[in-house]
Amino acid sequence: MYSYIVRELFDEIIQNFPVDRQRVGIFGHSMGGHGALVIALRNPDQFRSVSAFAPISNPMVCPWGIRAFTRYLGTDQGAWRDYDATELIKRGGRAVFPGGILIDQGLDDKFLEEQLYPEALRTACEVAGQPLRLRMHPGYDHGYYFIASHIEDHLRHHALALGS
Repeated sequence: MYSYIVRELFDEIIQNFPVDRQRVGIFGHSMGGHGALVIALRNPDQFRSVSAFAPISNPMVCPWGIRAFTRYLGTDQGAWRDYDATELIKRGGRAVFPGGILIDQGLDDKFLEEQLYPEALRTACEVAGQPLRLRMHPGYDHGYYFIASHIEDHLRHHALALGS
């Protein structure tokens, strides 16, 4: 999915829609939120804004991430760092998105404690000086209603960061 989004899909969108290639943002949910963060962090010249709903923020240390990374990337954990948002921010050591990263997380999300690790991302961002708005919402889980309740804020985040 990484190369598909960064190369093929990106080029298709630029060629077929009235999009300024200097004003592109990306967001996603859960594993897709993880992907959006990683893609944006690895390609800041291509993606100018990023946000996520309940992303897997530090997959190198969660059960899902360990299984997936081992299966797709092998056992060399050094290679895993290129696909872990928290590690990318630690390694970069600087702010990549001056407009900040927006993350919304439901506090009743059954994956929060064992899989998502938003606090690890917060700590990495603080050390790197990367602005992050991590909003924790009581009464929300990992589902559609959570996303539907906060999608407008994400669209506004991107509009502001992209200057529209």
